[in-house]
Amino acid sequence: MDLQQMRYVVAVAETLNFTRAAERCMVVQSALSHQMARLEKELGTRLFERTSKQVRLTPAGRAFLPAARECLEAAERASAHVAAAIGEVRGRLAVGLIPTVAAVDIPAALRDFRHRHPQVRIGLRVGASDDLVEQVREGSLEVAFLGTPTTFSPKGVSSQKLAENRLVAVVPPSHPLAGESAVDLAQLAGETFIELPAGTAGRVQSDQAFTAAGIVRDIAFEVTTAEFMARLVAEGLGVAMMPPSYVPYLTGVTAIEVNGAPTRTEHVIWRSTGCTPAASAFLSLLGIPHRLGSEP
Repeated sequence: MDLQQMRYVVAVAETLNFTRAAERCMVVQSALSHQMARLEKELGTRLFERTSKQVRLTPAGRAFLPAARECLEAAERASAHVAAAIGEVRGRLAVGLIPTVAAVDIPAALRDFRHRHPQVRIGLRVGASDDLVEQVREGSLEVAFLGTPTTFSPKGVSSQKLAENRLVAVVPPSHPLAGESAVDLAQLAGETFIELPAGTAGRVQSDQAFTAAGIVRDIAFEVTTAEFMARLVAEGLGVAMMPPSYVPYLTGVTAIEVNGAPTRTEHVIWRSTGCTPAASAFLSLLGIPHRLGSEP
């Protein structure tokens, strides 16, 4: 059993097609099939069920796949650490971020990072703060940028606070409050709200502020992305609370400062066991104190 055979298993499992898997691995299909047959013979069982119409994992294949991925990731980390020992940064950098991150100019940071470390392959994943924390914990992301309530404390990861700001109300230009420079939370009490899903970090910060003010909101729409929230606001379907730094990227809406508005904290997080060389180099570029992981 070798790493190349494991790469073939992962490729077939992800494409469910031997031809596409061979193309991904840049080998002829006969060579891939031959290596798969050798591996299955060594293991004493079939990893895939093959018919003329489909390929699918057997129970043994489903059991083998996570271990194969772990082995490939360990080999990649080992290679990256060896490169780091001789002054090179290689491997991968998987970064997660919320759509409204503002404390760091992510595209500019990645541009600078790419210029310094062209051998690193970069993956970006946009999602909710809660999900990003879990993905950093499990290792599918190396670094993530979050927006959370001030009471939020990420567990099981290392973190640093980047910024803190108050949300603003976003309304359609024709809204009666659109001409106001600032309003109180009470003035929004009768509005219909467009919000993030209940329980998410982005939603909790608003819920806490309105609850503290004794205001029960009418939340008619729950949306998973800030961009689509703004589109619904522009159509006159309701109002929303958003970070002020994100509003300039929006069209068809007006922002209003709110006295007593919810406060959002932005954090950067990484694995508590330490960083990969690529993650360490990225955090260093941002001036974030951290430590390099020692595990291969």
